[in-house]
Amino acid sequence: MMKVLVSEKIADTGIKMLREAGHQVDVILDQTPEELLETIPEYDALIVRSATQANRQVIEAGTKLKVIGRAGVGVDNVDVAAATEHGVIVCNAPTSNVVSAAEQAFALMLAVARRTAQANASMKQHLWERGKFSGNELYQKTLAIFGIGRIGGLVAARARAFEMRCIGYDPYATQERADEIGVTLYDSIEEILPQADFITVHMPSTKETLGMFGPDEFALMKDGVYLINDARGGIFQVEALAEAIKSGKVAGAGIDVYEKEPCTESLLHELPQVVLTPHLGASTVEAQERAGIQIAEYVKLGLEGKMVPTAVNVPLVPDDVMTAVRPFIEAAQTAGHFLAQLAGGAIESLTVRVFGDLAKNDVSLLGTAALRGVFSLFSDAPVNFVNAAYIAEQRGVKVRVETSEMRTEYASKVTFEARSGSETYEVSLTTFGTYDTVRIISVMGFMLDLVPGKYIYIVSYRDRPGQLGRIGTMLGEAGINISTMEIGVRQDSDRVLVMMNVDDPIDAELRQRIDQAVGSERTWFIQL
Repeated sequence: MMKVLVSEKIADTGIKMLREAGHQVDVILDQTPEELLETIPEYDALIVRSATQANRQVIEAGTKLKVIGRAGVGVDNVDVAAATEHGVIVCNAPTSNVVSAAEQAFALMLAVARRTAQANASMKQHLWERGKFSGNELYQKTLAIFGIGRIGGLVAARARAFEMRCIGYDPYATQERADEIGVTLYDSIEEILPQADFITVHMPSTKETLGMFGPDEFALMKDGVYLINDARGGIFQVEALAEAIKSGKVAGAGIDVYEKEPCTESLLHELPQVVLTPHLGASTVEAQERAGIQIAEYVKLGLEGKMVPTAVNVPLVPDDVMTAVRPFIEAAQTAGHFLAQLAGGAIESLTVRVFGDLAKNDVSLLGTAALRGVFSLFSDAPVNFVNAAYIAEQRGVKVRVETSEMRTEYASKVTFEARSGSETYEVSLTTFGTYDTVRIISVMGFMLDLVPGKYIYIVSYRDRPGQLGRIGTMLGEAGINISTMEIGVRQDSDRVLVMMNVDDPIDAELRQRIDQAVGSERTWFIQL
């Protein structure tokens, strides 16, 4: 059981998931920064939304922390650099609010085009000013989408229902992505701005996008354009936007996000053509439910030492690559743990060789996974995908990942070799079945095929009649059951390597007696 602190309200479903996984979950809301510093040392995981500041002080005080989960998009309130230094996984729920954000963009688009908010305010003053609030249709208008990621793609899909023409700008998007969502992609802002009747932005806040739209960009726009921003504050320069609205260049704007929040005063607050909302993009019941469920699932994975798909301080792996590589991540960790016990001491180098269909993908993550398996055996500190490479660098362990699309007897195979002193230790694995079961198919060059259990006993001896019977008898007399077993052979050796899964640990004294009885060359007892 591990302890999880939830410092802001998330969906009860998410809390229930963590508790059902066997973890203690404490919901402590509205803590001061000082109270959080006093509380955090007890916890293995912290779940926040946007108010809690998981800064360096908090991370350094959280000596047990393994995961910080942000129940939403972005991690602006988490010191990712400090977390990485301390081996803490930082993850978020980036897809939880995509539908809500896309719908909010359309709510603002319709509101500014039809002047809904202004008409409502007039009605609330008991006026009937029907002629004052003439607006524009979205039908067959040109919508420019800046940023055609998940949210931009959903906006494009909804725009098609209005029969809008969608054009887009995204320097990181491929033509295939644009074709997939029905957006005509342009290479420059200058090409796209004069065509747009509506402009909506769905880009992160970076040095490239902050202040991206200023006086020069507004000058290029079509007269009477409408602007929407429910992505990140600061993409439109506020002063320039206010001037463009006053001049009539921009007919209206719908703004949900601000450079500094909360924002209760700005040049835009005074303009009737602007609809302002207090960062409501993710504020739906459904989005909050998804955020709570997703972050609970990712925190659970992090506490189990597994790969967290949305970890921001681990190199991002595309979905299609992760689908191909994921079955072998657990195998790679198993191999690392296995090799560390085969070597029985410090490993100086690790080589991962990937063969077959799997080699068509970026498999660098398997090297990190194997390192995690190696170091988790010897390190008191938590070892995960965040700090495994750092630990390897500190210890001088060289890691190399090689690939070959040449098929062996298996569709995909991964061989792990560790060097310790003058010795080289090898284990090869593949996966099979619905649940991606790991199979060990080679140890020290001896070919076999065994699904590893918790306790593994390996004996190498000269192949003679009766040897295996002696081992079985001695284990039986000690009350140790052999559940499964494989005999491995090598063409260049008159010895065999017997690998067996046993139900209980085998102590050193019994192993020594077996060695003497069969003339073992090498034996290992491995616990996974």
